[in-house]
Amino acid sequence: MSPAEPRPIHPANHPLRLLLYLEWSLLAIAFLSELVGPLFPGPRMPRGVSPEPPFSWVSPLDIACIVGFGLMGLRLPTGQMATRIGFVLLEGVLILLATAGDLREMRLFSFLVVVFALRSCLIFALPGRLMTTGIAYGLFLAILTQRLRELADRIPINWRDRPRGLPAWSFAYSSALLLGLTLVFLLLLVDALLTERQSREKLTAANAQLQNYALRVEKLAMAQERSRIAREIHDSLGHSLTALNLQVEGALKLWQSDPQRAHQFLKEAKVLGSTALQDVRQSVATMRADPLQEQSLEAAIALLARNVEQVTGVAPICQIHLDAPLPPDLSTSLYRIVQEAFTNICKYARPSQILLDLQDTAATLHLLIQDDGVGFDPAQNRTGFGLQSMRERAESLGGIFDLQTSPGQGCTITVHIPLERIVP
Repeated sequence: MSPAEPRPIHPANHPLRLLLYLEWSLLAIAFLSELVGPLFPGPRMPRGVSPEPPFSWVSPLDIACIVGFGLMGLRLPTGQMATRIGFVLLEGVLILLATAGDLREMRLFSFLVVVFALRSCLIFALPGRLMTTGIAYGLFLAILTQRLRELADRIPINWRDRPRGLPAWSFAYSSALLLGLTLVFLLLLVDALLTERQSREKLTAANAQLQNYALRVEKLAMAQERSRIAREIHDSLGHSLTALNLQVEGALKLWQSDPQRAHQFLKEAKVLGSTALQDVRQSVATMRADPLQEQSLEAAIALLARNVEQVTGVAPICQIHLDAPLPPDLSTSLYRIVQEAFTNICKYARPSQILLDLQDTAATLHLLIQDDGVGFDPAQNRTGFGLQSMRERAESLGGIFDLQTSPGQGCTITVHIPLERIVP
């Protein structure tokens, strides 16, 4: 059996246990009917018709067919159509062999046909159920009619016209009608039960899939949040500690030659230390505070430029031309990119000129940060978290991040962000 082929139905995985118990009950009734049926006298026969003996030997073939028919229900095929059709045909053969007798055997036929219909409901879809059950019921009517004709041939002709002979025929066809209504009721009932069960299974599968999606979304959100917090810590705390370290180094170098200036460096270092402490507190609080602290982007960048001038002695040239205020998320991301770029310049570049140009058009926001420092080889610096952070921030806004640098040629960072994708 291939992995995609449905598993056969057996008692352990039966979809509707109520139908299984009903099937076993009917089979038990049929088996007992075959065993004890001959012990009870049949209906009163008309004159001229020899009644069957009250006791007769039970046919081993009938018992074997009933037992075989019952054992077949322990494993119902649900795979290939040819296998299911062969299974149904074998069931039909066993039913015919078990009821190959006189009119009395039709009561056994009724029980087995009901079981046959119940199994067909589990093996086939609705069209197959209707077809197999209709064929079985038609066969029942044909055999019943044939048995009644055989019985009529044994009755004297003058008896056929007597009114008391009519109840035997009417009872037989009334039983046939009752069987037909029973089969229709069973088909409708089983179809409703199976439909309800399939709906419940689909709902369970959909719920499991939804839980799986929710778990995946939660993991993705956690990963994004960790990355965001890492960027915030690196961009805010890293910048403050870098500036603090440079201020302390300057104070140590000037402590003997220029104590007054060294003291100024230490005062700046104290301010930067307080800023770093505040950044740590913000990081512990998952960095949800606004880094711009309710000031404009222009003012925040100007403050960063003054810090760079204090550290490097070079005042950045800032050219900012914005036609309208930017959304908070965009302003925060631009601030972090500028902050990280200025931090790298202070740490590594040793420039004599720094240029920042920020302007917007109708559709795009352009940011340029350029220095004439020592530069570096991008191929030798692929692990820096700062450059990765700037690139991720730009790409998260649907923008393009570009870095142009080489040893001794300075560094140029350009960021282009489409404004139509930014929702205020």
